[in-house]
Amino acid sequence: MPVYEYVCGKCALAFEALVYGSERPSCPECASQELEKQFSAFAPRGETAPERAAPGSCGSCGDPRGPGACASD
Repeated sequence: MPVYEYVCGKCALAFEALVYGSERPSCPECASQELEKQFSAFAPRGETAPERAAPGSCGSCGDPRGPGACASD
């Protein structure tokens, strides 16, 4: 049972609808079925992993793995 995002072609309301099988959703404001499905980003359930910053370079050659990681050391 996917959740889709729509914009109503009659009253321009943007809304989400849980759609079962071949059911056709309608606008909750004006009941129109003139809807335009919108693209939306996938959102996984639960918490997301925190973003980590990339490590800095060692300063001599620029290798991001740090001192002693490059072949010139």
